[in-house]
Amino acid sequence: MISNFLSELSRLVIVFWSWWCDGLTQNPTSRVIPTLVAAALLAISLYAWLIKKPFTSTSVLPLPLGPPGLPLLGNLPFLEPNLPRYLAKLSEIYGPIMKLQLGRKLCVVISSPSLAKQVLNDHDAIFSNRDPTVAAIASTYGGIDILWSPSHDPEWRKLRKIFVQEMISKPSLDACYELRRQEVRKMVKDVYSKVGSSINIGEQMFITMLNVIMSMSWGGSLNGEDRNRVGIQFRQVVDKYVELWGATNISDIFPVLAWFDLQGIESKMKKLSSWFDGIFGSLIDSRTKDHQAGGENKDFLEILLDLKQQGDDKTSLSMNQVKALLLDLFLGGTHTSSTTMEWIMAELLQHPETMEKACKELEEVVGKDNIVEEFHIS
Repeated sequence: MISNFLSELSRLVIVFWSWWCDGLTQNPTSRVIPTLVAAALLAISLYAWLIKKPFTSTSVLPLPLGPPGLPLLGNLPFLEPNLPRYLAKLSEIYGPIMKLQLGRKLCVVISSPSLAKQVLNDHDAIFSNRDPTVAAIASTYGGIDILWSPSHDPEWRKLRKIFVQEMISKPSLDACYELRRQEVRKMVKDVYSKVGSSINIGEQMFITMLNVIMSMSWGGSLNGEDRNRVGIQFRQVVDKYVELWGATNISDIFPVLAWFDLQGIESKMKKLSSWFDGIFGSLIDSRTKDHQAGGENKDFLEILLDLKQQGDDKTSLSMNQVKALLLDLFLGGTHTSSTTMEWIMAELLQHPETMEKACKELEEVVGKDNIVEEFHIS
């Protein structure tokens, strides 16, 4: 591995020297300033890399072994296209737990079931936080939602408590049981009408979940032509959200470059979030004007607006927190459910014996001529 490190470093030096010489012969002045800047950055990086270990070795806990990296770049130049296989290959050398330096980000890679259980189950409170990316901060009003806020933050606990008590508690779910029942039957009827033709099951599930969430949130739903047209538009935006969240962003690896937004991920995410923000803003404005105090059966948006206007310090919400909660509800409720169902159906089609077993269980529990209800699977 040391020889690979030295050969890679030599290769980078040769490439840079060739680039500099070629540019100097073609246009001497065009390469002077960039070369000086690059040389200065390289010198600073080398200096910081050389002095880092003596000053920090006594103040931080020892890290697991890992592949050596280049100054400033870390292990980025050595990554392979198939990252899971590359990490598996490294784990055979450095063990089931290893460090991996990606630019300014120090990562610890876990590659054994027993260690993963310790991290995710035994020490879940320590490892439960997510490091907010540039895309996440740009799309969730500064990372103030449930997904990206640190779990030790009192604001996160407040948001989670409100969401659990008002949205997914048993009374709330029981209150909208009939709504879910109608939407699922509507989807089944639509799918049955298309027997013999290709069906996008992920799209069908997304639209169904979207209607359920819209009805629970503010009493709205999509019907007729809007059901497919608006539903597909929503799905395209949500899919783009997830894609940008998972994209490798140079601004996350080198925070000093975040201001430049070299890949345009931050600007794309801001454009998408403004689309959702416009929808939430118009709904909130309309509901605020028509809001009437009193009423026992309130939807989720009304409850959030009440907390914004009448809540105390422990329960009050800002307008951005209201929108962030709605965003979490839409993204988590639609994309996760539809993607899960899509993969389940794909696996069943790939394994006919499992499909046959599932059909037999349905006949035994539900009955051949009966309709599946929630109590059958609860």
